[in-house]
Amino acid sequence: MEERNKQKVFIETYGCQMNFSDSEIVGSILSNDEYNLTTDINEADYILINTCAIRDNAEQRIRKRLKELKALQRKRSWLKIGVLGCMAERLKDQLMEEEDNVNLVVGPDAYRSLPAMLKEVESGVKAANVILSEEETYAEIDPVRLGSNGISAFISIMRGCENFCAYCVVPYTRGRERSRDPKTIVAEAKRLFENGYKEVTLLGQNVNSYKWTDDGDNVDFPELMKRVAEISPMLRVRYSTSHPKDLSDKLLEVMAAYDNICKCIHLPVQSGSSRMLKLMNRKYTVEWYMDRINAIRSYMPDCAITTDVIAGFCGETEEDHKQTLDLFGKVGYDYAFMFKYSMRPNTYAHKYLKDDVSEEEKTRRLEEIIALQGQLSLASYQKDVGKTFEVLIEGVSKRNKEQLFGRNSQNKVIVFDRGNHQPGEYVKVKVLKCTSATLIGELAE
Repeated sequence: MEERNKQKVFIETYGCQMNFSDSEIVGSILSNDEYNLTTDINEADYILINTCAIRDNAEQRIRKRLKELKALQRKRSWLKIGVLGCMAERLKDQLMEEEDNVNLVVGPDAYRSLPAMLKEVESGVKAANVILSEEETYAEIDPVRLGSNGISAFISIMRGCENFCAYCVVPYTRGRERSRDPKTIVAEAKRLFENGYKEVTLLGQNVNSYKWTDDGDNVDFPELMKRVAEISPMLRVRYSTSHPKDLSDKLLEVMAAYDNICKCIHLPVQSGSSRMLKLMNRKYTVEWYMDRINAIRSYMPDCAITTDVIAGFCGETEEDHKQTLDLFGKVGYDYAFMFKYSMRPNTYAHKYLKDDVSEEEKTRRLEEIIALQGQLSLASYQKDVGKTFEVLIEGVSKRNKEQLFGRNSQNKVIVFDRGNHQPGEYVKVKVLKCTSATLIGELAE
Protein backbone atom coordinates (compact mmCIF):
# COMPACT_ATOMS: atom_id res chain seq x y z
CA MET A 1 0.00 0.00 0.00
CA GLU A 2 1.35 3.47 -0.91
CA GLU A 3 2.28 5.85 1.86
CA ARG A 4 -0.44 8.40 2.65
CA ASN A 5 0.04 11.79 4.29
CA LYS A 6 -2.72 14.32 5.00
CA GLN A 7 -5.91 12.87 3.57
CA LYS A 8 -7.14 14.26 0.28
CA VAL A 9 -10.72 14.85 -0.77
CA PHE A 10 -12.02 15.10 -4.33
CA ILE A 11 -15.46 16.72 -4.76
CA GLU A 12 -17.54 15.99 -7.86
CA THR A 13 -20.70 18.07 -8.36
CA TYR A 14 -23.86 17.47 -10.39
CA GLY A 15 -27.00 19.52 -10.87
CA CYS A 16 -27.91 23.13 -10.18
CA GLN A 17 -25.86 26.18 -9.23
CA MET A 18 -26.94 25.68 -5.62
CA ASN A 19 -25.17 22.32 -5.58
CA PHE A 20 -21.95 23.93 -6.85
CA SER A 21 -22.29 26.56 -4.13
CA ASP A 22 -22.82 23.82 -1.53
CA SER A 23 -19.69 22.00 -2.74
CA GLU A 24 -17.71 25.17 -2.03
CA ILE A 25 -19.13 25.21 1.52
CA VAL A 26 -18.13 21.54 1.93
CA GLY A 27 -14.65 22.38 0.65
CA SER A 28 -14.30 25.15 3.21
CA ILE A 29 -15.48 22.96 6.11
CA LEU A 30 -13.02 20.19 5.23
CA SER A 31 -10.10 22.54 4.49
CA ASN A 32 -10.55 24.12 7.92
CA ASP A 33 -10.28 20.67 9.49
CA GLU A 34 -7.49 18.25 8.61
CA TYR A 35 -8.22 17.50 4.96
CA ASN A 36 -6.71 18.74 1.72
CA LEU A 37 -8.81 19.25 -1.40
CA THR A 38 -7.50 17.80 -4.64
CA THR A 39 -8.43 18.23 -8.29
CA ASP A 40 -6.87 14.86 -9.15
CA ILE A 41 -9.33 12.04 -8.52
CA ASN A 42 -6.53 9.47 -8.71
CA GLU A 43 -4.83 10.78 -5.56
CA ALA A 44 -8.00 11.08 -3.48
CA ASP A 45 -8.63 9.23 -0.22
CA TYR A 46 -12.27 10.33 -0.31
CA ILE A 47 -14.48 11.03 -3.30
CA LEU A 48 -17.57 13.06 -2.38
CA ILE A 49 -20.29 13.24 -5.02
CA ASN A 50 -22.71 16.13 -4.57
CA THR A 51 -25.92 14.96 -6.22
CA CYS A 52 -29.13 16.14 -7.83
CA ALA A 53 -32.57 14.51 -7.49
CA ILE A 54 -34.65 16.82 -9.66
CA ARG A 55 -35.11 14.22 -12.42
CA ASP A 56 -34.79 10.47 -12.61
CA ASN A 57 -32.03 10.60 -15.24
CA ALA A 58 -29.94 12.73 -12.85
CA GLU A 59 -30.16 9.97 -10.24
CA GLN A 60 -29.44 7.24 -12.79
CA ARG A 61 -26.33 9.15 -13.82
CA ILE A 62 -25.09 9.06 -10.22
CA ARG A 63 -25.82 5.33 -9.92
CA LYS A 64 -23.75 4.75 -13.06
CA ARG A 65 -20.95 6.92 -11.69
CA LEU A 66 -20.86 4.95 -8.44
CA LYS A 67 -20.40 1.75 -10.41
CA GLU A 68 -17.57 3.33 -12.42
CA LEU A 69 -15.78 4.29 -9.21
CA LYS A 70 -15.61 0.65 -8.08
CA ALA A 71 -12.71 0.15 -10.48
CA LEU A 72 -10.80 2.94 -8.74
CA GLN A 73 -11.59 1.43 -5.34
CA ARG A 74 -10.16 -1.91 -6.46
CA LYS A 75 -6.84 -0.17 -7.16
CA ARG A 76 -6.94 1.91 -3.98
CA SER A 77 -8.33 -0.28 -1.21
CA TRP A 78 -8.59 2.60 1.28
CA LEU A 79 -10.60 4.84 -1.06
CA LYS A 80 -13.96 5.85 0.44
CA ILE A 81 -17.01 7.19 -1.44
CA GLY A 82 -19.54 9.65 -0.07
CA VAL A 83 -22.85 10.77 -1.56
CA LEU A 84 -23.96 14.28 -0.62
CA GLY A 85 -26.92 16.52 -1.39
CA CYS A 86 -30.46 16.00 -2.61
CA MET A 87 -30.14 12.38 -3.74
CA ALA A 88 -28.54 11.52 -0.39
CA GLU A 89 -31.47 13.15 1.39
CA ARG A 90 -34.04 11.31 -0.71
CA LEU A 91 -32.44 7.85 -0.89
CA LYS A 92 -30.38 7.43 2.28
CA ASP A 93 -31.42 3.86 3.09
CA GLN A 94 -31.27 2.63 -0.50
CA LEU A 95 -27.82 4.12 -1.05
CA MET A 96 -26.49 2.51 2.11
CA GLU A 97 -28.01 -0.89 1.29
CA GLU A 98 -27.84 -1.14 -2.52
CA GLU A 99 -24.57 0.65 -3.29
CA ASP A 100 -21.99 -1.47 -1.48
CA ASN A 101 -19.16 0.96 -2.25
CA VAL A 102 -20.88 3.95 -0.62
CA ASN A 103 -19.41 4.66 2.82
CA LEU A 104 -21.02 7.99 3.60
CA VAL A 105 -24.42 9.64 2.97
CA VAL A 106 -24.90 13.31 3.94
CA GLY A 107 -27.87 15.60 3.31
CA PRO A 108 -27.65 19.33 2.44
CA ASP A 109 -28.11 20.54 6.04
CA ALA A 110 -25.52 18.23 7.63
CA TYR A 111 -22.25 19.36 6.05
CA ARG A 112 -20.84 20.70 9.33
CA SER A 113 -20.75 17.10 10.57
CA LEU A 114 -18.56 15.93 7.66
CA PRO A 115 -15.16 15.98 9.44
CA ALA A 116 -16.47 13.82 12.30
CA MET A 117 -18.27 11.52 9.86
CA LEU A 118 -15.12 11.03 7.76
CA LYS A 119 -13.33 9.92 10.91
CA GLU A 120 -16.12 7.41 11.56
CA VAL A 121 -15.75 6.08 8.04
CA GLU A 122 -11.98 5.84 8.45
CA SER A 123 -12.55 3.55 11.45
CA GLY A 124 -14.42 1.13 9.19
CA VAL A 125 -18.10 1.94 9.69
CA LYS A 126 -20.61 3.51 7.35
CA ALA A 127 -22.02 6.90 8.35
CA ALA A 128 -25.15 8.86 7.45
CA ASN A 129 -26.76 12.16 8.43
CA VAL A 130 -29.75 13.48 6.51
CA ILE A 131 -31.42 15.51 9.25
CA LEU A 132 -33.06 18.61 7.76
CA SER A 133 -32.69 21.89 9.64
CA GLU A 134 -35.06 24.86 9.91
CA GLU A 135 -32.15 27.18 10.72
CA GLU A 136 -28.94 26.10 8.93
CA THR A 137 -27.72 28.63 6.33
CA TYR A 138 -23.90 28.19 6.66
CA ALA A 139 -23.95 32.00 6.93
CA GLU A 140 -20.50 32.55 8.43
CA ILE A 141 -18.62 30.00 6.31
CA ASP A 142 -16.39 31.54 3.65
CA PRO A 143 -16.66 29.07 0.75
CA VAL A 144 -13.62 27.66 -1.02
CA ARG A 145 -13.96 28.70 -4.67
CA LEU A 146 -13.69 25.32 -6.40
CA GLY A 147 -12.75 25.45 -10.08
CA SER A 148 -13.17 29.22 -10.00
CA ASN A 149 -12.08 31.48 -12.83
CA GLY A 150 -11.36 34.16 -10.20
CA ILE A 151 -13.87 36.47 -11.87
CA SER A 152 -17.40 35.15 -11.17
CA ALA A 153 -18.70 33.57 -7.96
CA PHE A 154 -21.95 32.25 -6.48
CA ILE A 155 -23.30 33.43 -3.12
CA SER A 156 -26.07 31.41 -1.48
CA ILE A 157 -28.56 33.82 0.16
CA MET A 158 -31.19 31.34 1.34
CA ARG A 159 -31.90 27.63 1.56
CA GLY A 160 -34.93 25.41 1.17
CA CYS A 161 -38.27 25.95 -0.54
CA GLU A 162 -41.93 26.05 0.49
CA ASN A 163 -43.63 26.37 -2.88
CA PHE A 164 -44.42 22.63 -3.15
CA CYS A 165 -44.85 22.52 -6.92
CA ALA A 166 -46.58 19.24 -7.71
CA TYR A 167 -43.66 17.82 -9.71
CA CYS A 168 -40.76 18.91 -7.48
CA VAL A 169 -38.73 17.11 -4.79
CA VAL A 170 -36.79 20.18 -3.60
CA PRO A 171 -38.97 20.98 -0.54
CA TYR A 172 -38.45 17.39 0.61
CA THR A 173 -34.68 17.28 -0.05
CA ARG A 174 -33.73 20.83 1.04
CA GLY A 175 -36.30 21.52 3.74
CA ARG A 176 -38.01 24.67 4.95
CA GLU A 177 -37.20 28.04 3.44
CA ARG A 178 -34.89 30.23 5.50
CA SER A 179 -32.96 33.37 4.62
CA ARG A 180 -29.37 34.20 5.48
CA ASP A 181 -28.30 37.29 7.45
CA PRO A 182 -27.83 40.08 4.87
CA LYS A 183 -24.73 41.39 6.67
CA THR A 184 -22.93 38.10 5.97
CA ILE A 185 -24.04 38.16 2.32
CA VAL A 186 -22.77 41.70 1.76
CA ALA A 187 -19.54 40.90 3.62
CA GLU A 188 -18.95 37.85 1.43
CA ALA A 189 -19.56 39.88 -1.72
CA LYS A 190 -17.15 42.60 -0.48
CA ARG A 191 -14.43 40.02 0.20
CA LEU A 192 -14.87 38.59 -3.28
CA PHE A 193 -14.60 42.04 -4.87
CA GLU A 194 -11.52 42.88 -2.79
CA ASN A 195 -9.98 39.59 -3.98
CA GLY A 196 -10.43 40.55 -7.63
CA TYR A 197 -13.84 39.04 -8.44
CA LYS A 198 -15.97 41.16 -10.77
CA GLU A 199 -19.32 39.35 -10.68
CA VAL A 200 -21.48 37.62 -8.07
CA THR A 201 -24.67 35.61 -8.54
CA LEU A 202 -27.06 35.51 -5.58
CA LEU A 203 -28.63 32.06 -5.31
CA GLY A 204 -31.87 30.72 -3.86
CA GLN A 205 -34.64 28.32 -4.85
CA ASN A 206 -36.89 31.41 -4.94
CA VAL A 207 -34.84 34.56 -4.36
CA ASN A 208 -37.95 36.78 -4.53
CA SER A 209 -39.13 35.43 -1.17
CA TYR A 210 -35.87 36.35 0.60
CA LYS A 211 -36.72 38.11 3.87
CA TRP A 212 -34.68 38.98 6.94
CA THR A 213 -35.86 40.78 10.08
CA ASP A 214 -33.54 41.48 13.02
CA ASP A 215 -33.40 44.41 15.46
CA GLY A 216 -35.54 46.57 13.22
CA ASP A 217 -33.55 45.78 10.09
CA ASN A 218 -36.14 44.58 7.57
CA VAL A 219 -34.49 43.39 4.39
CA ASP A 220 -36.37 41.98 1.40
CA PHE A 221 -34.78 40.86 -1.85
CA PRO A 222 -34.86 44.25 -3.64
CA GLU A 223 -33.16 45.84 -0.62
CA LEU A 224 -30.53 43.07 -0.55
CA MET A 225 -29.85 43.62 -4.27
CA LYS A 226 -29.33 47.34 -3.61
CA ARG A 227 -26.87 46.67 -0.79
CA VAL A 228 -24.79 44.28 -2.89
CA ALA A 229 -24.90 46.53 -5.97
CA GLU A 230 -23.68 49.48 -3.90
CA ILE A 231 -20.45 47.68 -2.95
CA SER A 232 -18.96 49.00 -6.20
CA PRO A 233 -20.21 49.94 -9.69
CA MET A 234 -17.42 47.64 -10.93
CA LEU A 235 -19.06 44.58 -9.35
CA ARG A 236 -21.72 42.98 -11.51
CA VAL A 237 -24.67 41.42 -9.70
CA ARG A 238 -26.87 38.59 -11.00
CA TYR A 239 -29.41 36.33 -9.29
CA SER A 240 -31.26 33.06 -9.75
CA THR A 241 -34.03 31.95 -9.58
CA SER A 242 -37.20 34.07 -9.61
CA HIS A 243 -40.64 32.61 -9.02
CA PRO A 244 -43.21 34.42 -11.22
CA LYS A 245 -45.76 34.71 -8.38
CA ASP A 246 -43.31 36.83 -6.34
CA LEU A 247 -41.57 38.95 -8.99
CA SER A 248 -42.32 42.49 -7.79
CA ASP A 249 -42.23 45.89 -9.48
CA LYS A 250 -40.02 46.99 -6.58
CA LEU A 251 -37.33 44.52 -7.70
CA LEU A 252 -37.65 45.66 -11.32
CA GLU A 253 -37.25 49.28 -10.20
CA VAL A 254 -34.02 48.40 -8.38
CA MET A 255 -32.69 46.46 -11.37
CA ALA A 256 -33.42 49.37 -13.70
CA ALA A 257 -31.78 51.87 -11.33
CA TYR A 258 -28.37 50.17 -11.08
CA ASP A 259 -26.23 49.72 -14.19
CA ASN A 260 -24.19 46.97 -12.50
CA ILE A 261 -27.27 44.80 -11.82
CA CYS A 262 -27.34 42.61 -14.91
CA LYS A 263 -30.34 42.90 -17.19
CA CYS A 264 -31.26 39.23 -17.35
CA ILE A 265 -34.10 37.46 -15.53
CA HIS A 266 -34.62 33.71 -15.37
CA LEU A 267 -38.39 33.32 -14.95
CA PRO A 268 -39.47 29.66 -15.11
CA VAL A 269 -42.91 29.30 -16.69
CA GLN A 270 -43.11 25.44 -16.79
CA SER A 271 -46.27 25.51 -18.96
CA GLY A 272 -48.19 27.94 -21.17
CA SER A 273 -51.53 26.52 -20.02
CA SER A 274 -53.24 27.96 -16.93
CA ARG A 275 -54.96 24.61 -16.43
CA MET A 276 -51.58 22.89 -16.25
CA LEU A 277 -50.13 25.59 -14.01
CA LYS A 278 -52.94 24.93 -11.54
CA LEU A 279 -52.25 21.18 -11.64
CA MET A 280 -48.57 21.94 -11.11
CA ASN A 281 -49.45 24.14 -8.09
CA ARG A 282 -47.48 27.03 -9.55
CA LYS A 283 -49.82 29.63 -7.94
CA TYR A 284 -50.10 31.91 -10.98
CA THR A 285 -51.93 31.95 -14.31
CA VAL A 286 -50.67 32.60 -17.83
CA GLU A 287 -52.25 36.06 -17.57
CA TRP A 288 -50.29 36.81 -14.40
CA TYR A 289 -47.10 35.53 -16.01
CA MET A 290 -47.56 37.70 -19.10
CA ASP A 291 -48.21 40.70 -16.84
CA ARG A 292 -44.80 40.11 -15.25
CA ILE A 293 -43.19 39.79 -18.70
CA ASN A 294 -44.76 43.08 -19.74
CA ALA A 295 -43.57 44.71 -16.52
CA ILE A 296 -40.01 43.57 -17.19
CA ARG A 297 -40.17 44.98 -20.73
CA SER A 298 -41.60 48.25 -19.38
CA TYR A 299 -38.86 48.81 -16.81
CA MET A 300 -35.99 47.32 -18.87
CA PRO A 301 -36.64 47.02 -22.62
CA ASP A 302 -33.16 45.53 -23.08
CA CYS A 303 -33.60 42.82 -20.42
CA ALA A 304 -33.02 39.21 -21.50
CA ILE A 305 -35.60 36.70 -20.29
CA THR A 306 -34.94 32.97 -19.96
CA THR A 307 -37.15 30.17 -18.67
CA ASP A 308 -37.71 26.52 -17.71
CA VAL A 309 -40.45 24.39 -19.26
CA ILE A 310 -41.73 20.84 -18.73
CA ALA A 311 -43.17 18.84 -21.63
CA GLY A 312 -45.75 16.15 -20.91
CA PHE A 313 -46.74 16.78 -17.29
CA CYS A 314 -49.61 14.70 -15.92
CA GLY A 315 -52.80 15.23 -17.91
CA GLU A 316 -51.25 17.56 -20.48
CA THR A 317 -53.29 17.58 -23.69
CA GLU A 318 -52.29 18.61 -27.18
CA GLU A 319 -54.14 21.88 -26.61
CA ASP A 320 -52.12 22.55 -23.43
CA HIS A 321 -48.95 21.86 -25.42
CA LYS A 322 -50.01 24.27 -28.18
CA GLN A 323 -50.65 26.95 -25.54
CA THR A 324 -47.05 26.48 -24.35
CA LEU A 325 -45.78 26.97 -27.91
CA ASP A 326 -47.99 30.06 -28.23
CA LEU A 327 -46.60 31.53 -25.02
CA PHE A 328 -43.02 30.94 -26.18
CA GLY A 329 -43.85 32.83 -29.35
CA LYS A 330 -45.40 35.74 -27.42
CA VAL A 331 -42.51 36.09 -24.96
CA GLY A 332 -39.67 35.42 -27.39
CA TYR A 333 -37.31 33.90 -24.82
CA ASP A 334 -33.60 34.44 -25.27
CA TYR A 335 -32.88 30.93 -23.94
CA ALA A 336 -34.77 28.08 -22.27
CA PHE A 337 -34.05 24.95 -20.25
CA MET A 338 -36.45 22.36 -21.65
CA PHE A 339 -37.25 18.95 -20.16
CA LYS A 340 -39.56 15.98 -20.44
CA TYR A 341 -41.61 15.36 -17.31
CA SER A 342 -40.09 12.81 -14.96
CA MET A 343 -42.29 11.51 -12.12
CA ARG A 344 -40.47 11.91 -8.78
CA PRO A 345 -41.36 9.76 -5.74
CA ASN A 346 -43.15 11.37 -2.79
CA THR A 347 -44.18 14.48 -4.70
CA TYR A 348 -47.84 15.56 -4.92
CA ALA A 349 -47.96 14.36 -8.54
CA HIS A 350 -46.64 10.96 -7.54
CA LYS A 351 -49.28 10.60 -4.84
CA TYR A 352 -52.34 12.08 -6.55
CA LEU A 353 -51.83 12.45 -10.32
CA LYS A 354 -51.36 10.02 -13.18
CA ASP A 355 -48.30 10.12 -15.42
CA ASP A 356 -50.47 9.51 -18.47
CA VAL A 357 -48.53 11.13 -21.33
CA SER A 358 -46.52 8.49 -23.20
CA GLU A 359 -42.73 8.77 -23.51
CA GLU A 360 -43.12 9.05 -27.28
CA GLU A 361 -45.54 11.95 -26.91
CA LYS A 362 -43.36 13.66 -24.31
CA THR A 363 -40.41 13.39 -26.68
CA ARG A 364 -42.38 14.77 -29.63
CA ARG A 365 -43.66 17.73 -27.64
CA LEU A 366 -40.22 18.45 -26.22
CA GLU A 367 -38.67 18.36 -29.69
CA GLU A 368 -41.26 20.86 -30.92
CA ILE A 369 -40.46 23.22 -28.04
CA ILE A 370 -36.71 22.84 -28.66
CA ALA A 371 -37.13 23.57 -32.37
CA LEU A 372 -39.18 26.70 -31.66
CA GLN A 373 -36.75 27.93 -29.02
CA GLY A 374 -33.89 27.45 -31.48
CA GLN A 375 -35.63 29.90 -33.82
CA LEU A 376 -36.32 32.33 -30.96
CA SER A 377 -32.73 32.21 -29.70
CA LEU A 378 -31.38 32.88 -33.19
CA ALA A 379 -33.79 35.81 -33.63
CA SER A 380 -32.74 37.20 -30.24
CA TYR A 381 -29.05 37.02 -31.11
CA GLN A 382 -29.59 38.44 -34.59
CA LYS A 383 -31.14 41.57 -33.02
CA ASP A 384 -27.79 42.20 -31.29
CA VAL A 385 -25.77 42.31 -34.50
CA GLY A 386 -24.46 45.85 -34.95
CA LYS A 387 -24.84 46.74 -31.25
CA THR A 388 -21.97 47.50 -28.88
CA PHE A 389 -21.94 45.94 -25.40
CA GLU A 390 -19.85 46.17 -22.28
CA VAL A 391 -18.35 42.71 -21.80
CA LEU A 392 -16.73 41.21 -18.72
CA ILE A 393 -13.93 39.00 -20.05
CA GLU A 394 -14.06 35.51 -18.52
CA GLY A 395 -11.38 33.59 -20.38
CA VAL A 396 -9.67 32.45 -23.55
CA SER A 397 -11.81 30.93 -26.31
CA LYS A 398 -11.49 27.14 -26.47
CA ARG A 399 -11.51 27.23 -30.28
CA ASN A 400 -8.94 29.98 -30.77
CA LYS A 401 -6.30 31.06 -28.26
CA GLU A 402 -6.08 34.42 -29.98
CA GLN A 403 -9.66 35.13 -28.98
CA LEU A 404 -11.29 35.90 -25.64
CA PHE A 405 -14.87 35.38 -24.49
CA GLY A 406 -17.06 37.10 -21.96
CA ARG A 407 -20.69 37.95 -21.26
CA ASN A 408 -22.72 41.08 -21.58
CA SER A 409 -25.29 42.25 -19.05
CA GLN A 410 -27.89 40.04 -20.77
CA ASN A 411 -25.72 36.96 -20.04
CA LYS A 412 -24.97 36.32 -23.71
CA VAL A 413 -21.52 34.97 -24.60
CA ILE A 414 -19.48 37.19 -26.93
CA VAL A 415 -16.25 36.03 -28.62
CA PHE A 416 -13.72 38.53 -30.00
CA ASP A 417 -10.01 38.96 -30.83
CA ARG A 418 -8.05 39.47 -27.64
CA GLY A 419 -5.87 42.46 -28.49
CA ASN A 420 -3.99 43.41 -25.32
CA HIS A 421 -6.77 42.48 -22.93
CA GLN A 422 -6.97 39.87 -20.16
CA PRO A 423 -9.70 37.98 -18.27
CA GLY A 424 -11.29 40.12 -15.56
CA GLU A 425 -11.30 43.30 -17.62
CA TYR A 426 -14.33 45.17 -18.90
CA VAL A 427 -14.23 46.00 -22.61
CA LYS A 428 -16.58 47.39 -25.23
CA VAL A 429 -17.33 44.92 -28.04
CA LYS A 430 -19.27 45.53 -31.23
CA VAL A 431 -21.24 42.51 -32.47
CA LEU A 432 -20.54 41.61 -36.11
CA LYS A 433 -22.39 38.29 -36.48
CA CYS A 434 -23.91 35.49 -34.43
CA THR A 435 -25.03 31.91 -34.08
CA SER A 436 -28.08 30.89 -32.03
CA ALA A 437 -25.88 30.61 -28.91
CA THR A 438 -22.93 33.00 -29.39
CA LEU A 439 -22.28 36.57 -30.44
CA ILE A 440 -19.10 37.23 -32.45
CA GLY A 441 -17.61 40.69 -32.40
CA GLU A 442 -14.64 43.01 -32.38
CA LEU A 443 -13.23 45.42 -29.83
CA ALA A 444 -14.93 48.77 -30.19
CA GLU A 445 -12.81 51.91 -30.63
